[in-house]
Amino acid sequence: MSETITIKEFPTISWEAAGATQHARWRSEAGVQAPRRVVIADDTMTADAAYILACEGTALLWRGDFQNARQLLQAMGRRLERKPRRAKPQTSSSPAEAFNLHRLVQSQRARTLGMLLLPLNADYSVPLRRAPDIKQACVEAYGTENNEASVVSLRELLGLIGAHEWRKKGVAIPSLGERIHPHYGVFSPVRGEYVAMVADAPLPTVELAFDIGTGTGVLAAVLARRGVKQIVATDQDPRALTCANENIHRLGLAGQVKVLQADLFPQGRAPLIVCNPPWLPARPSSPLEYAVYDPESRMLNGFLQGLAAHLTPPGEGWLILSDLAEHLQLRSRESLLANIAAAGLKVLGRIDVKPSHPKSTDANDPLYAARKAEITSLWRLGAI
Repeated sequence: MSETITIKEFPTISWEAAGATQHARWRSEAGVQAPRRVVIADDTMTADAAYILACEGTALLWRGDFQNARQLLQAMGRRLERKPRRAKPQTSSSPAEAFNLHRLVQSQRARTLGMLLLPLNADYSVPLRRAPDIKQACVEAYGTENNEASVVSLRELLGLIGAHEWRKKGVAIPSLGERIHPHYGVFSPVRGEYVAMVADAPLPTVELAFDIGTGTGVLAAVLARRGVKQIVATDQDPRALTCANENIHRLGLAGQVKVLQADLFPQGRAPLIVCNPPWLPARPSSPLEYAVYDPESRMLNGFLQGLAAHLTPPGEGWLILSDLAEHLQLRSRESLLANIAAAGLKVLGRIDVKPSHPKSTDANDPLYAARKAEITSLWRLGAI
């Protein structure tokens, strides 16, 4: 019996060099398609020329010095900041329009700056002068299977490097007295107010809890440190599952926390079920944004609709949610309460906290008015 071997095909990028068409694998964890027009660029290219080409949709495959490429990217970013706009987000007629315009500006900026490309060897080394060793950062993001020479945007590559540094350093969690180490593509718990609420809210039980959409595993770890004897933490993203498992083992909590792959709920019931879904009901522009944007509130509504069936009476479901979407007019408080009631749930109580992240006090932020008014809440829900 013969064995069938499936060879996975990857997107490619092409360019002209030395009188011939060259090809390489195209990498984009953000799901960006390979540019159609590519020219070779080096240290002789000016920032103005690079900016014009990028705005026109022509990608620049860099063959010069790595550090010069970083400086060029910064210079292109400054030109984008100076670019006149027909309307600024803060002058829009409604918060929803301000939000949509803000995202459009972000998308255009990412597309333009994403046009500066770098080559990668099959071992993830960068064949450029003064290039740093980024092999481990690439392994953490791309894995080690099916390696081959490739091309990636410098902007995305810098994101990989930054994620690698965060993974090494970790994020301090005061309620744990420890650090949580986020992996690339997994939402980092830098908004500490929601973690603190889970650390301080009165526990309805110390026997069993479910942590839905665990991400880094931070909330499961907090519950375990509070004395909950058994926690089942679920997620459907392979990166999040690996990240949560590593954090739980590093903290010595594997005896209390079990990490499972599941779409929302595991089997069975629990007297405490915690969920911190993405807070904004909008469509992600890339796979990496699913931790921030919840299209059509699918995860939020899925949690609400399944909660009563998975709660052990008289258990509690803790929904952690910012009201930023309400201030942006993306969701109303009335619709949230209606969905809670329609799911056969009642509100037992609510704990509110004012966020203290830098953007909430930055008057130059396009969404400043909404961020200034934002409240993060822990909704205590029970079955009717």
